[in-house]
Parts: sequence; C-alpha cells; structure tokens
Amino acid sequence: MENVIKCGKERESYLIALRRELHRRPELALREYETAAVIERELDKAGVEHRRIGATGVLGVLRGAAPGESVALRADIDALPIQEESGAAYRSETDGVMHACGHDAHTACLLGAAGILAERRDAFSGEVRLIFQPAEETGGGAADFINAGTLRGVRRVFGLHVAPDLPVGTVGITPGLNNAAVDHFRVRIHGKSAHVAAPQLGADALYAASQIVVAVQGLVARRTSPTEPVILGIGKLNAGTTYNAVAEYAELEGTTRTVSQTARLEARERIDETARHIAAVSGAEAETVWTGICSALVNAPEVCAEAQAVARELGLSVVGNRPLSLSGDNFAEYLSQVPGCYAYLGTANEALPNTLAGIHNSHFDLDESALATGAALYAACALRWLANPEE
Repeated sequence: MENVIKCGKERESYLIALRRELHRRPELALREYETAAVIERELDKAGVEHRRIGATGVLGVLRGAAPGESVALRADIDALPIQEESGAAYRSETDGVMHACGHDAHTACLLGAAGILAERRDAFSGEVRLIFQPAEETGGGAADFINAGTLRGVRRVFGLHVAPDLPVGTVGITPGLNNAAVDHFRVRIHGKSAHVAAPQLGADALYAASQIVVAVQGLVARRTSPTEPVILGIGKLNAGTTYNAVAEYAELEGTTRTVSQTARLEARERIDETARHIAAVSGAEAETVWTGICSALVNAPEVCAEAQAVARELGLSVVGNRPLSLSGDNFAEYLSQVPGCYAYLGTANEALPNTLAGIHNSHFDLDESALATGAALYAACALRWLANPEE
C-alpha cells in the first residue's frame, strides 16, 4: 500500500489541475455534458475503455491480468444551483452554478485511481468498474447504472465524499447507518377565489396551506418516536395572485429525513392525511405528490472493516464512529444491491475559514492535498478486494 499512496502523491499536481478545471465549469444534474467529455478524455489517456450510461453518465472498465471477480468504484459528477462567493482563482465561471459539495474532487480522485490501477493491471485479477454518476443532488443517476447491469457480478462497491469536518489525512468509515433516507413532497391546495370583502364565497387555499405548514411541523413533536430521528421541513410556499382576493391555489414544498423504512412510510401517510383533512375544513382540496430522493445509507460492517484496514495501511487516521448525518446520498441505492462502504475523506485545514460552514455553501472549498489521498484510497480498496478474492 505504500507504493499506492506514493503514486497518489506523484499525481497531486495532475489531480489539482483536473479538479480546478472541473470546478471552473460546473454543470447541473443531467446536464453534465462537458464534465462527461473531460472524464472520457482522461480515461482515454489512461487506456481505460468506457461507455456512456444515459446521456451524461460514464462507465469505465479496467480489466486485470486474468479473469476474476468485479468491484465497483463510484464518484458523483454534478454541481449545485449556487452562486460561488469563495473568491478562489479557480472559482466557477458559470453564473449561479457551483461545485459546492465536492463532486469535482470526487471525480478527480476516481480519475486518479483509474490511472494508478491502469498501471497495475498485473497486480489484480478481474474487473474494476468506474462509475461516474450524474444527478446525485437530485436523487437520480444511480438507477440508470443499476438498470444497465453495472453491478451485475460485483462483490464490493466503494465510494467516498469530502468531509470538511475531518482534517486532511483522516478518513471516516462508520459501519451501519450513516445517512438518512430523503424524500421530497409537494402539496397542492385547490380552493375557490373570491373577493377579500366576501371570503365566505370562496375557499382560501393560502389559509389552508398556512395551517398545513403548522400542523405538519407538529407531526414530528407528537406523532413520531423521540428516540428515532425524523426531520420534516417545509421551505417553500407559493399562493395567490393579488393582495385583495381569496387565494384559489397554493403550493408548498418540503422534505422528510428518516432512518427507517417504517418511519419513512409513516411520515408520508401522515402528511398526506393531514393535508387532506385541513384543506377540507377550509372547503378546499389537497393532493400530495412524493418524490423519493434516496434510501437510508447503510454501510456493510464487514466491508467497512476491510476499508478501514486499507486506510490504515495507507497511513491514514480512521474515524470509525462519525455521527449520523440526516443528509442523504444515493450511493445508498448501490448499497441496497451490493455490500459496500461509503467513506468520508477529510479535507479540512486551519487555513480554510469556511471549514465549519460545510458543504452546499457559496464559500465552500477544500484542502486539495486530500485529492492524492482520495485517489490512493479508491485504488487501494480495489486492489485489496481483487487481489484477495476469497476474503
């Protein structure tokens, strides 16, 4: 493993330049055409065969010296609708779009690993499948790869995410539950318009929506177990057309974060029921439309033990009990198919004033020396599993 970390460090300048190229040209979910082209360019340089999955996903395939089992490594590639305010020389050149979640770093790390592994084909048997997944931020992308058979025959799947709460040289690998299931809901309230001077002639969709917001928040306090984390948030409400009329239509949007499938289904049922009943009291009607973003992310303990051993062999400090996050990641969909591990790559240093601000922040940045570590960790995990297929 010492040689692998050395190879990662030798690629540090390449990885930083690549990450900055991607950072300057961020693209939103399912629009990652230029990003996909960069990935294909770099895979071509490394001599790695590849093909598109959907419009912007890229699957690279690296075969070892002999037939054998397969492992999959995944990086997400999409950016966020955030205006960058970091002031970095390599800041986004696309108005209103920014890599504020580190997906540019993930992509660079996996391309670095592709180069390391391509030079070591004689060191492993079987196949490494490199998944460059679009649309993670919107809950998409993973299904396309799964439906395309990317995980067929795969014995291990591994991914990583930058962690601004962990210092460089540290990796968080926690067995079991790591992230919550995430769902999006939209409640549409249909009322009846009337002049504000004669409200009894209408059905106020705005009033109903306001009551739904208050009542739904109460579901967490009084209808869920205090021992099981549940978040229910409403962040958007639109209603009405003018100040002096009863609103005929209102729409609100929110999200739930749950850690068990039972709580997930119960939250949906109770929000649906609450919205319908409150709207009916106001003489209106409500319908709720749900979009599943991702399942709860649960790391396989045995795979975590293997990945932790690899990280320690690389000289990294391992945090094995990183706190549960109620954010989500649809790497969970791969884990529902194949035993695997999602690791958190430390990217913080004392010189980054925004470290505590975390991801999805207009000032987000990271210590780029972590890129070499991430590339080495990807590659070393693949080598560990394919060099020891019986373990």
